[in-house]
Amino acid sequence: MTTARRAPRSGRGLSGKPSLRVERELQRAGHRVLAGMDEVGRGALAGPVSVGVVVIDETCRTAPAGVRDSKLLTPAARRAMVPRLQRWSLAHAVGHAQPEEIDEIGIIAALRLAGRRALARIDVVPDLVLLDGNHDWLTDPEEVGLFAELSGGASTPPVRTMIKADMRCSSVAAASVLAKVERDDRMVELAREHPHYGWEDNKGYSASAHMDALGVHGPSEQHRRSWSLPGVAPVAPQVVGDDEGVAGVGPELLATSTSEGRSR
Repeated sequence: MTTARRAPRSGRGLSGKPSLRVERELQRAGHRVLAGMDEVGRGALAGPVSVGVVVIDETCRTAPAGVRDSKLLTPAARRAMVPRLQRWSLAHAVGHAQPEEIDEIGIIAALRLAGRRALARIDVVPDLVLLDGNHDWLTDPEEVGLFAELSGGASTPPVRTMIKADMRCSSVAAASVLAKVERDDRMVELAREHPHYGWEDNKGYSASAHMDALGVHGPSEQHRRSWSLPGVAPVAPQVVGDDEGVAGVGPELLATSTSEGRSR
């Protein structure tokens, strides 16, 4: 059971050119202050999972020209977009969950933790969060229905999920760009401390150079031990109120691309 509802369907934006069409429909329905949210780093073997949030209201006009889902932009284009997105939005932030937290509670709960940290960094409470995908990982399952009544209500705003929201909705695309740039910068910093793994290029995903280095040097403290790493027996994370809390050890979340550019 979940509080998430699907956002209005829109045929626009599938070409990789998001708009505010969905956001405006939701605002006309009474959700004046909207937060677009997206994650990066979910399938990486090392480093944090990061969640960006971009808040808009009716005063925020058309998004800056060129805003796209972060996967569709070059690193230089993403970085150039950041100050423009920050000026455009009503509020913005990025939250992170660290590798040891992912190992302890699982990837879904870690996504929730990073998303809540992002929301805690903004000074406005959204009426609704527009979340990319079809699964509401932001809402705590224990704060839904009867559990919500017993606990005094949800600690996060209501959520609407939308498949391909990062390609359809400007606010979600903007959130993905902010999260991607901040996480990439963090991985470059970590690469200086752990130079064997090539994180400055692969950003912690399963590129061949990263996998080869793992086989030779083993994992660092920045690796997710609950992932399938060469020469390391996976450490099963705890389940924290969510039957998907152990998703980190599942093959569906192992990074399969050979370059950072094909992964989030």
